[in-house]
Amino acid sequence: MPHAIRIHKPGGPEVMQYEEVDIGEPGPGEARVRHTAIGVNYIDTYHRSGLYKLALPAGIGSEGAGVVEAIGPGIDWIKPGDRVAYCGGAPGSYSSVRIMGADRLVKIPDGIDDRVAATLMLKGLTTQYLFRQTYKLTPGETILFHAAAGGVGLIACQWARALGVTMIGTVGSDEKAALATANGCAHAIVYTRENFVDRVKALTGGKGVPVVYDGVGRDTFPASLDCLQPRGLYVNFGNASGPPPPLDLLLLSAKGSLYVTRPTLVTYTATRANLTAMANELFELVLAGKIKSTPRQTFPLKDAAEAHKALESRATTGATVLIP
Repeated sequence: MPHAIRIHKPGGPEVMQYEEVDIGEPGPGEARVRHTAIGVNYIDTYHRSGLYKLALPAGIGSEGAGVVEAIGPGIDWIKPGDRVAYCGGAPGSYSSVRIMGADRLVKIPDGIDDRVAATLMLKGLTTQYLFRQTYKLTPGETILFHAAAGGVGLIACQWARALGVTMIGTVGSDEKAALATANGCAHAIVYTRENFVDRVKALTGGKGVPVVYDGVGRDTFPASLDCLQPRGLYVNFGNASGPPPPLDLLLLSAKGSLYVTRPTLVTYTATRANLTAMANELFELVLAGKIKSTPRQTFPLKDAAEAHKALESRATTGATVLIP
């Protein structure tokens, strides 16, 4: 019998229940996927806690990889037996088998393992839109990226290096600093003992950076604004430490006509054409050896609560996956 993690009320990791589920046949535009690996992401904790509202009871999880078991009518881009990966859509990837919209599925190229693919879709495509669309980086630029040793951060380190961009990253320990540096971060700031604003100014000759990428939130805002050049862009794409406080717009003018944006992967991958183009660029870099992403933590699906505890305590580095 297939199993899935389900939540019946918002709360801590303990609200996630490992339950038997009935899986039927896919309808028009749908596919049934048997998971081989499931990505764990911070957005999953937002769904679980109630920060991002779900209609309960609900499944949870936004990223996975596996094999297509069956397809419904109207689908010609995948077939049973194909290895596929996805991110986004309705939560529910914390499951051994699920039925989902087939428009979210992309084929995994030969040469990329399923477990690797399960670490790439949400985190890798997030890096793609941040670096290639929200603020399109060019060689020679210097940027600030918070949580450089996290799941998105380690991919960002490598992508920045591939683009010829100097990445300044913040991390929570010397071990994480070494990991970020090994993956291409040019300067790792241990924020627990260093003032990251002072270090950024020192590293840039007092100029600051044109863009700050921030998936941490409350703990790094509004100090991140002080790292920006005039007319610089602050990109908040996550709330690992909690949501940032309300923003006084006059602060942006006082600090140099700054810009602020809160992008989401859902918006950038809203059409299948955009989704596949972004995935193709990501997969090309992986196949070329410029981005490597392997799970650094692995948990059985039934122990998803332990994975969330490790993630929220900042005990993890890089990507975490669940195995059904």
